[in-house]
Amino acid sequence: MKTVTTLSDLRAARLSLKGTVGLVPTMGYLHEGHLSLIQRAKEECKHVIVTIFVNPTQFGPNEDLSKYPRDLERDLNLIRPLGVDLVWNPSAEGMYPSGYQTWVEVEAMTRPLEGAMRPGHFKGVTTVVAKLFNATQPDRAYFGQKDAQQAAVIRKMTQDLNFPLEIVVCATVREADGLAMSSRNKYLNEDERKAATVLFRALSAAKELYEAGEMDAEKVRGKMKEVVTSEPLAQMQYVSCADYDTLEELDVVKGKALLSMAVFLGKTRLIDNFALG
Repeated sequence: MKTVTTLSDLRAARLSLKGTVGLVPTMGYLHEGHLSLIQRAKEECKHVIVTIFVNPTQFGPNEDLSKYPRDLERDLNLIRPLGVDLVWNPSAEGMYPSGYQTWVEVEAMTRPLEGAMRPGHFKGVTTVVAKLFNATQPDRAYFGQKDAQQAAVIRKMTQDLNFPLEIVVCATVREADGLAMSSRNKYLNEDERKAATVLFRALSAAKELYEAGEMDAEKVRGKMKEVVTSEPLAQMQYVSCADYDTLEELDVVKGKALLSMAVFLGKTRLIDNFALG
């Protein structure tokens, strides 16, 4: 496994990879969810590139960029046994040199949900992912379903900009009690960690309601709100029942839909989602 930091070293190493290349973009502090993406890429591609970069442009002014967990040596030790060919760990200065002024932005799909709560977030995400695609030239790129809106936005960007690659979205990896694995889970204290299962419980209750025949999207959203508000430590930011592809809120659940939510446990903001249909 080769680790590089500069773009020139990445490009030189990339030239030696013949055959299909899978890319797994990460912000580091890896967990089983990330490792499952790497394993999937390894199964489907001859070579695998992992990027580790905490992207500053997707963090808002009051968000946790400075506190975001980082441990490169730990990450490399987790990746090494998986047979990854190349790890790129660029610097912020390398990705956004002095005078940088070019941005990639997907419009309508980034306005609701996470986009409404985190202005500018997706502009940073799509810009950095476009740069990662250009730099690594993969045949497939692997993302987790936990960040469902991000995956949808990246699919749209890839389609609109004619990137010659396939976006592969992999199932959310969960703890035994249903909590979606996230690098931010480490911020939770013991009581908050127990309460954090409320996201999974709320999504499960809404899915059960839908599977019992409820098609009224407002009633489905109401079930999620009811469960979240029953947890004293949880502060709901939003719940959503939206079209899976456009992310527009639904009146009636039909076709493929996305249940999603953002909830604060103390100062820690968690997101989760289920797909319906």
